[in-house]
Amino acid sequence: MNLRFDVIWEQAPAFATGLWNTVWICVVGTAIAFLLGIVLVLPLVSRAKFVRLPAKALVEGARAIPFLMLAYLVYYGLPSLGVTLDSWQTAVLVTALYNAAYVAEILRAAWVNLPRGQTEAARSCGFTGFKLLRRIILPQVLVTAAPVLGNQLIQLIRDSSFLAIITVPELTFTAKAVQSDAFVPFESFITAALLYWAVCLVAESGVKRLEFARNLYARY
Repeated sequence: MNLRFDVIWEQAPAFATGLWNTVWICVVGTAIAFLLGIVLVLPLVSRAKFVRLPAKALVEGARAIPFLMLAYLVYYGLPSLGVTLDSWQTAVLVTALYNAAYVAEILRAAWVNLPRGQTEAARSCGFTGFKLLRRIILPQVLVTAAPVLGNQLIQLIRDSSFLAIITVPELTFTAKAVQSDAFVPFESFITAALLYWAVCLVAESGVKRLEFARNLYARY
């Protein structure tokens, strides 16, 4: 077997660009998903059924759709409705919408497990409405949910490889392009796999730090 990693070295700038595009999409998509998740969690924890049930149906429905199918629907389906998005716009929109549902559910689970005594004590001290949410509830929810949100980011990094199907020039798309041009399929895809692994290791390290910080916070 004659492996040609010299070709991969020559294509290092292309792989670096693909890796950067992957990280950029994941970071931007996660940031938007986080904001949408905070908005969605409010009706999810509402006591009013007419508010909670539609929100729950929306979140559960979004979580049931495969990431690749959602990408197909947005990129190829929306043009038939008169809405056309390029591959970059589709990538950001899909990653944001898909992960917003998961973020909302993660935040909901953290919210319902908060000690009720703390919220009641805050209300007795005059915290109500948005002030209660911003100063008391959300900080605790975010601390509790942080490690799980980190794991969701790792899953998003893996899912982002599907975006190659809609011609987003991310890491998998780059590996496919290099192997097509230079006929080095094994070398191209093993390089992409190692780069995904490296990014996930960095993200996993961040998750472990978040878990340590959460446990430290819980002690005090």
